[in-house]
Amino acid sequence: MQYFVYLLASRPKGTLYCGVTNALLRRVYEHKTWQVPGFTARYGVDQLVWFEAHEDINEAIAREKRIKRWRRQWKLNLIEQDNPGWEDLYWRHGGVDPTAVVPEGLRSWMA
Repeated sequence: MQYFVYLLASRPKGTLYCGVTNALLRRVYEHKTWQVPGFTARYGVDQLVWFEAHEDINEAIAREKRIKRWRRQWKLNLIEQDNPGWEDLYWRHGGVDPTAVVPEGLRSWMA
């Protein structure tokens, strides 16, 4: 199984959020549809701007904790190293429009 450490943004160089998950597209979809109460819903943080995969959950959690302690500029540099245009990577990697009704048979991509 793969685990993902990810950064979300409200807009380019806006509010940032760092998380970890084993189902990246599903988790970002939850953020985009405000199914996750709290920080990301309150501040509109739902654009996937950076992520990396890990094979070991402990390694992923440790990386997330390190990034959360980083200075803001270091996080901006990390994002801009691979995503200088601050593109929402959710769409590039097969994300589904959260305003569309997803047929039951197509929900397996979210698992």
